Amino acid sequence: MKKSLVIGMVATGILAFSGPLASADEYTKDLPAVTKALAGATLTLDQGIKAAEREGKPLSAQYEIDEGHFQLSVFTNKGSDLLEVIVDYKTGAIKTAEKLTDPDDIKDAKKQVQAMAKATVSLDQAVAEATKANPGYTAVQVIPHLYGDKVEAGIILVKGDDVKKVTQKLN
Repeated sequence: MKKSLVIGMVATGILAFSGPLASADEYTKDLPAVTKALAGATLTLDQGIKAAEREGKPLSAQYEIDEGHFQLSVFTNKGSDLLEVIVDYKTGAIKTAEKLTDPDDIKDAKKQVQAMAKATVSLDQAVAEATKANPGYTAVQVIPHLYGDKVEAGIILVKGDDVKKVTQKLN
């Protein structure tokens, strides 16, 4: 009985820890292109998150290639609206702020709302701490995850071709 309980707890812990990294793995296929395009960005990810606050509470953020275009995308929550905010990666200006319509994006954003509701550390602070702890690396993605009452941010950092995945506590 105790042995099966311990095995179950270990399996749950492994699944919980791999959660943020599993979703990040889908993102990593575009990382070479993102890293190359990042050279033209003057805004750090934490600065982009801070800029997006004008359009609601930041839920997640990433530099990405979308339909062939490099952009800084931040999901936010404003009242009952879930938005994707595109921040100009050179100036910090808001380019667009549109309601999410894709069912998968909405599903992800709702999970992120739940996680950030329990967070005591903002996403921009978590990203700033992660980059400070990893000199020379640039953050390209941050996604919060809720594990019971614990909230962690999965953060992807890049330095040239080197990719580092770290977690940062948000409560």
